[in-house]
Amino acid sequence: MRKILVIGSGKSTAYLLKYLLDKSVSENLYITVGDLNLDQAKSLIGSHKNAKALLLDVFDSPSRTLAIKDADIVISMLPARFHIEVAKDCITYKKHMVTASYVSPEMQHLDHDAKANNLVLMNEIGVDPGIDHMSAMQVLDRIRDKGGKIILFESFTGGLVAPESDNNLWNYKFTWNPRNVVVAGQGGAAKFLQEGAYKYIPYNRLFRRTEFLEIPNFGRFEVYANRDSLKYQSVYGLDHVKTLYRGTMRRVGFSRAWHIFATLGMTDDSYTIDDSENMSYRDFVNAFLPYSPTDSVELKLRHQLKIDQDDMVWDKLIELDIFNPNKPVELKKATPAQILQKILMDSWTLSKTDKDMIVMYHKFGYELHGKQHQIDANMVVLGEDQTYTAMAKTVGLPVAIATLAILNGKIKTPGVQIPITKEVYNPILKELENYGIRFQEKEVPYLGYNPLNI
Repeated sequence: MRKILVIGSGKSTAYLLKYLLDKSVSENLYITVGDLNLDQAKSLIGSHKNAKALLLDVFDSPSRTLAIKDADIVISMLPARFHIEVAKDCITYKKHMVTASYVSPEMQHLDHDAKANNLVLMNEIGVDPGIDHMSAMQVLDRIRDKGGKIILFESFTGGLVAPESDNNLWNYKFTWNPRNVVVAGQGGAAKFLQEGAYKYIPYNRLFRRTEFLEIPNFGRFEVYANRDSLKYQSVYGLDHVKTLYRGTMRRVGFSRAWHIFATLGMTDDSYTIDDSENMSYRDFVNAFLPYSPTDSVELKLRHQLKIDQDDMVWDKLIELDIFNPNKPVELKKATPAQILQKILMDSWTLSKTDKDMIVMYHKFGYELHGKQHQIDANMVVLGEDQTYTAMAKTVGLPVAIATLAILNGKIKTPGVQIPITKEVYNPILKELENYGIRFQEKEVPYLGYNPLNI
């Protein structure tokens, strides 16, 4: 049997493992799931005859290398910073590797060795990055193949709560790593290209520079800019494009309220708060406000940030119970971001009956035969439950499909890569349609860059 090693059995692996197990008989596969949480791994594979769970510590070199040596291909579903040791072993023992994470500089340094050993090290093959690359490149290449010149490209993705489970004022719940949500946008100004001019948005203004879009049947959303929209400019072949803008989608009103946390400094992850373990939620909020012997924490916050008591933003803050003097932080030497994350997880964790939603939107502007054209494309995927989420589906299925394609010799080009070639994206996008992951495209009059209708 052909052996697949999956390292990590976190939230994004449910669909990945289901796909491989469903294909295990017809494709002659045996799947080993290695994780420190053996019970979690076992729960995802059940009693399937073509799979086993393995207690695996990625930092234990002997057991890691033994597991990798025994595999034909390796899937790493670990946190991004842990992939590199797995990748080095894959080079040493001549194994292909697949991961959904961004290509790190350390990973890119393995490109020469991967090519020398005829190995595919496929990265960024989840949802964002992943499906965004593949769906964008498919349309961009199609336009270029018929002689069109790309003048505008915009792309936005959101991991959100499904409409039927949207029952809080923020219209949001955690569908992926909460830490990444809390610290999003930090580390430099957001950078993008608008009508030929470079634009920058510093972090302290990021959540007040939002734009709006409509998704048919799902209503209105807002977007804020990703940190570096130009990261893939050359990769996508868009060196001469006039507008290039990538961002994150939320329901309208989320960013204005989130701006409160960013302004106060609650999303900062660069220092720790003294005596944080003995703080209450109320103490935490008060730590960022001026001293007053008479004014309440609520009054000080409203005054400091000029929030009216009948403002919906205020209702959103109240809903999070952040002024509760009886809720302890219980985190020792915690950063503000870590404390804020704990507070938010009280309210924004998916319940067993909740469903999530992935929304993606692309806008393509191009010139062809002297005329300007525009294509709008959107994808909406709804989750089934707390385990088989839309996030797990859109991350796990592309990883699984790519893994099998590499194993079957359908993806042959070696090296450290992302899924931007026809060899990779055409068959994967076609198969994803069988699982309800498809884009709706529409030709519309060219609007250019229009912040109120992007």
